[in-house]
Amino acid sequence: MKITDMRVRVVAIPMNAQLRHNTGVHPGYLLRNIVEIFTDEGIVGLGECGGGDAKAALMKLKPRIIGLDPFDLETIKMKVLRSIYYMSNARLYGAIEIACLDIQGKVAGVPMHKLLGGALRDRIPMIAYLFWRYDRPGGGHDETAEDMADFCVELHETLGVNAMKLKAGVMDPMEEVRVLELCRKKLGDDFGLRIDPNGVWSVATAIKAGKRMECLEPQYFEDPSWGLEGMRAVREKVNIPLATNMYPNKFDDLGPAIHMNSIDIILTDLHYWEGPRGVKDLVAVCRTFNLGVAMHSGAEFGIELAAMLHTASTIPQMNMPGDAHYHYLEDDIIEGGLMKYEDGCIKVPEGPGLGVSLDEDKMKFYEKYYEKHGDYYARFHQDPYRPDWYPIVGGI
Repeated sequence: MKITDMRVRVVAIPMNAQLRHNTGVHPGYLLRNIVEIFTDEGIVGLGECGGGDAKAALMKLKPRIIGLDPFDLETIKMKVLRSIYYMSNARLYGAIEIACLDIQGKVAGVPMHKLLGGALRDRIPMIAYLFWRYDRPGGGHDETAEDMADFCVELHETLGVNAMKLKAGVMDPMEEVRVLELCRKKLGDDFGLRIDPNGVWSVATAIKAGKRMECLEPQYFEDPSWGLEGMRAVREKVNIPLATNMYPNKFDDLGPAIHMNSIDIILTDLHYWEGPRGVKDLVAVCRTFNLGVAMHSGAEFGIELAAMLHTASTIPQMNMPGDAHYHYLEDDIIEGGLMKYEDGCIKVPEGPGLGVSLDEDKMKFYEKYYEKHGDYYARFHQDPYRPDWYPIVGGI
């Protein structure tokens, strides 16, 4: 079997609100690059990645994989992953690996998780991912801790989720801590709490916030301060597990992070950790050093979400609910539309490979939606309601 072609299409799907974070605002839609890898046997594999419009970058990698066997992932990885000096193309390679695993599963007639060791669970519990919202359903913005706690209760009741994460670094830090306090009061001691300032808080602020939250017993405190040194300094003073999808988010920095004792839990983005197989490599290292792992979200659509679910289903120690922006999306580009939340979980897709397929009518519609609205990464670090605002890192 040989790879004969690769196609990349950029699509954008609207969300039900604009999502605020410490470096800007998602402007009411998410965009993704949808990858199709074609073979000489007529089998097509699907992949996906984000990071803005990466179509041109992906197409530059196309000549490196034409003629290769999609089962020869180590060769493909060597030809793609570090093809630009020593800069990692992990995000791009991850999409290609997902597509190749989709092909492998279709050839073998087995779901992707069988290629990764087999599923230990048939559904993955998910969280309520709380962003401070502009233009939320029904109008208005989230402005107080009470707004966010009410939103959390709503998601608990409608999706069945039993954990939350607040995307912090937007409002006053102590107001954001108060969100967790209210969620604990409203939803009880067994409801999982998490908070993620994305490294924007100073060490002093992160320690102050962490000390105040210790009595709430959060599942983890994600990226409270900037860099490995900031993480280490907070971890020494705060008795809450520290998680990260930033420091480290690549194998180059994993050793230093472990030696510095800066982390307790690593969050497994397929696009940072070199695809599903790379995540399995990461998990082996984490097991060696007794670090926890949990599934992180990269604002994915149904193709990458399917790959995430397959991967997570094979990891014994992945026992905490996974992140997903997914409940903000109004639609998906896979046949059948949005995957369903059932009792706070999303089922691992059945069927060969990823177990999902493209809805071509929706692909055409959301390609046009992207063409109309464009790549938002050039204006990502802006706030439409605060024109003079700009992001501050490590200074709050």
